[in-house]
Amino acid sequence: MMLECQRLTLHYGGSQILHGIDLQARAGEVTCVMGTNGVGKTSLMKALAGTHPRSAGRLRLGGEDLGRLPAQAMARKGLAYVPQGRMIFPLLTVRENLETGFALLPRAERQLPDEIYDLFPVLREMGHRRGGDLSGGQQQQLAIARAMITRPRVLLLDEPTEGIQPNIIQQIGRVIELLKARGDVAIVLVEQYFDFAYGLADAFCVLKRGQVALAGRKDALDRAALKQSVSV
Repeated sequence: MMLECQRLTLHYGGSQILHGIDLQARAGEVTCVMGTNGVGKTSLMKALAGTHPRSAGRLRLGGEDLGRLPAQAMARKGLAYVPQGRMIFPLLTVRENLETGFALLPRAERQLPDEIYDLFPVLREMGHRRGGDLSGGQQQQLAIARAMITRPRVLLLDEPTEGIQPNIIQQIGRVIELLKARGDVAIVLVEQYFDFAYGLADAFCVLKRGQVALAGRKDALDRAALKQSVSV
């Protein structure tokens, strides 16, 4: 199963933000989108998730053309988006935040799987605490767990390490490795922290001024050149 993006173009008002982006993300792999600030990484994630409609280009999932579906319909097709800033519900409890993912599931499947608590043990301990009372790292774990409740075929992670303490960054890295090993979800990761990204990625897509400046499988790219391409 693969997510394929062809010649994706995006405008905000009169400004063109993305120029003909090609991207592939395979199940069981991490495709890492990198680049300096303001090059269009978050815009690309929003276009893939359907939260900002693309101006042109095709998007396919498992060979099916997704057309121009809105965000909720994209989520029903299997794309789960964990946005920058996490966007959890601060007044809902941890458990209630997780249960918001039930909206995309058949009624018979609306239960919190043990796997979520295996991946994120802190969420079991804090199930009755309000989301807004969690630390930034705990909120990030909650946001990823909430996305996993929907049983996605594609997981879009926008800077999951931003503002997070190092021990939580390591834990998020382990979770991504476990999801990779399962082999049934394609992960698209926007990441600024080069060593974290390089350790996880199978393929890279480097953006510059809204265009693909460098792309390819990790084993085909020179590490030093790749690092230079994402440096300010």
